[in-house]
Amino acid sequence: MRSGFRFLLAIVVFTVCGSSAVWAQYSYKVAKLKYNGGGDWYANKTSLPNLIKFCNSNLRMNIFPEEDIVEVGSPELFSYPFVHMTGHGNVVFSDAEAQNLRRYLMSGGFLHVDDNYGLDKFIRREMKKVFPELSFIELPYNHPVYHQKFNFTNGLPKVHEHDGKAPQGFGLIWEGRLVCFYSYECDLGNGWEDQSVYNDPEESRQQALRMGANLLQYATTAF
Repeated sequence: MRSGFRFLLAIVVFTVCGSSAVWAQYSYKVAKLKYNGGGDWYANKTSLPNLIKFCNSNLRMNIFPEEDIVEVGSPELFSYPFVHMTGHGNVVFSDAEAQNLRRYLMSGGFLHVDDNYGLDKFIRREMKKVFPELSFIELPYNHPVYHQKFNFTNGLPKVHEHDGKAPQGFGLIWEGRLVCFYSYECDLGNGWEDQSVYNDPEESRQQALRMGANLLQYATTAF
């Protein structure tokens, strides 16, 4: 697990058959980021649960099976080693939210931003509030994020077509560490959705899930 980052160990009680309580212990939870500005932060409702299930089955990650929702400015942000952000529209971080997100990322947290088409100009503007001194750089295909459990020798898989552009993976690098991965022109999160949502070919879905698993593995094991 990434050094210097403290998050809450999730000890969860759930009910079986509506009667008996069974204790189950998981290594950690992951969360979706709730933000202001009017953008649909809540998009892709089945994405993270499906990615978690895939990671637990294929990488034995022992993640709590349901996603949490966490606000940008909440102290609870520090409870999660991996936070996923998506949407199509506007994003606005207050100064306090930007500072909270900065502290989270500098402390060892990891943010995956997935452009669900239309997010680009807003997220670039708002992440400048978080790291004024940094800019997104396109990561080379030999970056470790593409070579965790699964190898992606040509970078991100293409899930959905919008403007005829190739998918790109951008990163914010803080003191030599990738703290934010931004998937652009890819629709990675759409590929994690239930097959019935977009009727994507199963191989496309599997590629998206594999890349998502790489992100989670990198976020929780890289130092």
